[in-house]
Amino acid sequence: MYPEELEKYLLKVQKPGRYVGGELNSIVKNRDEVDISYAFCFPDKYEIGMSHLGMKIIYSLVNSRDDARCERVFAPDTDMEEIMRENGIPLYALESGDPVRDFDIIGFTMQYELSYTNVLNMLDLAGLPVRSEERTDLTPVVIAGGTCVCNSEPMADFFDITLPGDGEEVTNELIDLLREYKAKGATKKEFLTAAAQIPGVYVPSLYEVEYNPDGTVKSVTPACGAPEKIVKRNVADLDKMFAPESFVVPYLECVFDRTTVEIFRGCIRGCRFCQAGFLTRPLREKSPAEVERQCRAICDSSGYDEISLCSLSTSDYRGLVELLGSMLPWADENKINVSLPSLRIDNFPRELMEKLSTVRRSGLTFAPEAGTQRLRDVINKNIYEKDILSTAAMAFAGGWTAVKLYFMIGLPTETDEDIEGIANLAQAVVDEFYHCENKPKGKSVNVNISLASLVPKPFTPFQWEPQDRPEKLIEKQDYLLSCIKTRKVQLSRHVPWTSFLEGVFARGDRRLCRVIETAWRKGCHFDSWEEHLDREKWMQSFEECGIDPYFYTARKRDLNEVLPWDHMDYGVTKKFLQREYEKAHRGETTPSCREKCSNCGAARLNGGVCNEFRKDVV
Repeated sequence: MYPEELEKYLLKVQKPGRYVGGELNSIVKNRDEVDISYAFCFPDKYEIGMSHLGMKIIYSLVNSRDDARCERVFAPDTDMEEIMRENGIPLYALESGDPVRDFDIIGFTMQYELSYTNVLNMLDLAGLPVRSEERTDLTPVVIAGGTCVCNSEPMADFFDITLPGDGEEVTNELIDLLREYKAKGATKKEFLTAAAQIPGVYVPSLYEVEYNPDGTVKSVTPACGAPEKIVKRNVADLDKMFAPESFVVPYLECVFDRTTVEIFRGCIRGCRFCQAGFLTRPLREKSPAEVERQCRAICDSSGYDEISLCSLSTSDYRGLVELLGSMLPWADENKINVSLPSLRIDNFPRELMEKLSTVRRSGLTFAPEAGTQRLRDVINKNIYEKDILSTAAMAFAGGWTAVKLYFMIGLPTETDEDIEGIANLAQAVVDEFYHCENKPKGKSVNVNISLASLVPKPFTPFQWEPQDRPEKLIEKQDYLLSCIKTRKVQLSRHVPWTSFLEGVFARGDRRLCRVIETAWRKGCHFDSWEEHLDREKWMQSFEECGIDPYFYTARKRDLNEVLPWDHMDYGVTKKFLQREYEKAHRGETTPSCREKCSNCGAARLNGGVCNEFRKDVV
């Protein structure tokens, strides 16, 4: 399906630029000149997917091979989907217009649980059965990677393969294997059995799950020689890892309309609610010289005027001051803004503030997460109010007037005092602005509270904790709003019902596959978008499938319970997470990895900061 054939339809949709391809730096290969075709699918709208760094990496990685091509696919919005279904237009890839069903690999990136129904919808739009057992031909092989595959079980009936961990190395190994098995005319079962022997490849159909009478998991048993534990893939040296030097430049303004360069993977902090911090251990840093080289290359090839230095905690990057010292002169000369997301309040040096003051200012973002010190200790945030206020004062003196503060509600042991503490802390930041002698003259301060609800996630110390019911979260949100006494503080809050669904699927098991398919057949998709979320259809789907969703959210789990994801190995041990769970309930903190090794288990994986501090194990 090429743009000229689509033209008569695209005039009827809201944003036709989502569906035509042909953007700067897009790569088009002749399908007859490659052995393997890979359709990289992002299960959300174009503007969301085009901001995703993982897609950019895999897209460039596969296209760097002479024997393979990779093309992009996004979920069409509802107006385009209606036209496609009415006119028999199958889901197609942007570069060539080829139907997705004709690709050898259909790969989804799973970044958030509320995209699950979009996966089924995209497979159906492609003209493929949604269940893996009904796709009997060798190709297409439907795979998935990303954060959510740490617990693939709620989607186990739909994916042939999931890939826990880093994708840069395992993607090439999987392509090599498929190329070999395709050439010799193998069956899908033969290929999947062989693929299961590649480290970091999970084939759900090769595992049988049994349940106890109370509904908990009894056992997960592998078959056909598949490993008992699937160990996540871990790239050791980020300087030698494949990284793209050009990005496809979108036609439309995206969620993050800038270039992104990764500076490290992992996190040293151990915040007990943060799944990403545990899934990506151990810490691996990229050298400042390599980061700058990649930034220059991407800006030169794309024309972007903003660079985001990407990590889970940017100010923990040991080469940050050195990097900015060399980057900012040419960035300033070329009017390129340098964005530093995910800054720590307690290690934001004045030298860094002075360097940032030479470039265009955007708002500063910090994440205290909890309003009182007691609760910050419970979640192991390891920052203090004095850190927050002193950093705010330094920012105001440096010319900043907008501060965004991230908080969470629904945290374990939370009280009304902790919620009121969020408003009090935001007010203290406002007061700090007016106490600052060097604040910008003639300007006002704006403090925005971004309020999320805790969703306990696998591979965190809170994976055993109950999740607040939506009604309770709404009460807490309203109470916080009543505690805010100034217009200088704005509150942005999430929809608790999306957090509820996210919580069900985050810690769910295979029995939820039926629920997801039932809800999708009722019309549910784009569930992360408030205007599309249909709570009644979801609750009907749970009831029809005989599933109590609160079994997965509101129930406190026993520490000895077999969890649906226990056969996945992300390096961090279950014993370590149990120790952190117990420390949380005692209000005890754990030092960062650079202060003292806590023996989390990630040292078993190659590379990482923890290998440098093994002598400190206790």
